[in-house]
Amino acid sequence: MAIPKRSYWLREVVTETGTSYHISFRDGQGKIQKLCVSYDFYMAFRRLELDKRKIEGWDYRHREFSEIMEETLNWRTVRQPKSIEEVILEEERAELLQRIISKLPEMQRRRFLLHYEYEMTYKEIGKIEHCSQQSVGRAVTAAREKIKAEMKRYLNA
Repeated sequence: MAIPKRSYWLREVVTETGTSYHISFRDGQGKIQKLCVSYDFYMAFRRLELDKRKIEGWDYRHREFSEIMEETLNWRTVRQPKSIEEVILEEERAELLQRIISKLPEMQRRRFLLHYEYEMTYKEIGKIEHCSQQSVGRAVTAAREKIKAEMKRYLNA
């Protein structure tokens, strides 16, 4: 079983009666526990997650300035710094990818993000969503194909 990056998973469940918010996590025995929480509590976790990502990114970008070690020096000799054009293109591609992912149907988007962002296997996602790993695989593959097609369309234009 793959170890996820985070110790919890967030998901929104949209039904005919409305939207419910859930947080899943592994307890001390390794069992997945699911909690239905309020919108405010859910958004607090989302903000916490985004703040953590910002801090990790800041740490990564600024780490080498505070400690120059042999590893950092070797890395600098092997990899040349990116040009401003490359950095801007990467940011634009990342923004485009986020826009395309946000346009996916809710189920495909959720399963795609669980697989690629949270590094969960199809089997683990199937257990959480009470479905077969084949249906998870089909949804992730369909989402990936849609994303590829949209990216090609925008990048070739």
